[in-house]
Amino acid sequence: MSKVAVIGCGAAGMFAAAAAAKQGHQTEIFEKNERAGKKLYITGKGRCNLTNDCDPEEVLKNVCTNRKFLYSAVYGWTSQDTIRFFQNEGMRTKTERGNRVFPESDRSADVIDTLRRVLERLGVTIHFGSPVKDLWIEEGKIRGLIMENGTRRETDAVIVATGGLSYASTGSTGDGFRFARAAGHTVTALSPALVPMNIKESFCERLQGLSLRNVKITVLDGKKKLFEDFGEMLFTHYGVSGPLILSASSLIGRKYLEKKPVLSIDLKPALSTEQLNARILRDFEKGKNRQFKNALGELFPAKLIPVMVDYSEIAPDKAVNEITREERLNFSYKIKNFRLTITGLRDYNEAIITKGGVSVKEVNPSTMESKFVKGLFFAGEVLDLDALTGGFNLQIAWSTARAAGLGIE
Repeated sequence: MSKVAVIGCGAAGMFAAAAAAKQGHQTEIFEKNERAGKKLYITGKGRCNLTNDCDPEEVLKNVCTNRKFLYSAVYGWTSQDTIRFFQNEGMRTKTERGNRVFPESDRSADVIDTLRRVLERLGVTIHFGSPVKDLWIEEGKIRGLIMENGTRRETDAVIVATGGLSYASTGSTGDGFRFARAAGHTVTALSPALVPMNIKESFCERLQGLSLRNVKITVLDGKKKLFEDFGEMLFTHYGVSGPLILSASSLIGRKYLEKKPVLSIDLKPALSTEQLNARILRDFEKGKNRQFKNALGELFPAKLIPVMVDYSEIAPDKAVNEITREERLNFSYKIKNFRLTITGLRDYNEAIITKGGVSVKEVNPSTMESKFVKGLFFAGEVLDLDALTGGFNLQIAWSTARAAGLGIE
């Protein structure tokens, strides 16, 4: 039996501690906050999208960075294992659009409470308000922790599960990256991921709060497609957000932002340009004496109409029976290619996760143990791993945490 210290009482930290304790190890968690799962509490708008009910290959397809590294961990603990774990502990789940899994109660607190009960049953001690200053390493082996107050805690193994830099108010201030560097590890370039975008066009402010469902977005660098998908997005005072946009932000990354890529929105993806033109013609025939600005009520939400009128370059007061075929075709094209200019990504305070982290080349993919320091393990967001929205990032946390907990001898 080993003495195990876990740094961080978030999703990965709690799950890793449970896995280690189930193996019979004497396990303690050290958390600088005053309560468990502070970031977990706000995930999924407080509902906690805890995984995605799909097979391991589908999980891996949704991983953006270092997919191959995760094969062992994701197959070792699948999404179905995660669902069964929580259900067996008495927490009912439900599956929504896109196979996203939530607590039936829509309360992220239920996920945290379930994990707390498991840890209590397994005899895991949680030390709240206990910030760790450094790792205690001697001769390439973990000896324990050096606490903020200078005291030392002797231990046989340490699991670093401190999260990244997103939502710093929850305690994600990059401590794990500092520990990793001090232990000789490479930390890859860090940036916000799954984050809203800033848009150049000022009309976004007029559309603030408008949610568009069933649209298709394409992000273009010239003619090159950087991202394309179908789903839901939201306009904000600074630009755009919502599931589609967050996923696009992770795949684009910062390297393309200097080129000011274009976000093209197909507002009517179910219709071809010809079908859309026919639909517009029918709408115009219903109110042939109406002004253009008053003839779009069945085509767009009210908030979008004045913006689309401006975007169309058709005079707002022009009677619809005077609109030419060329104007109508051009309008159809613009509806299917509503273009915005991306000027940047929002910062870590609005990012769901951090892109970059401890280089996985220096970590054993089966056990999450450092290749440099015996007894040092990493789990969750601190690693250079990230995925799209839909519960995939939390599944990475559960899978890597379990592998770390089981990897301790």
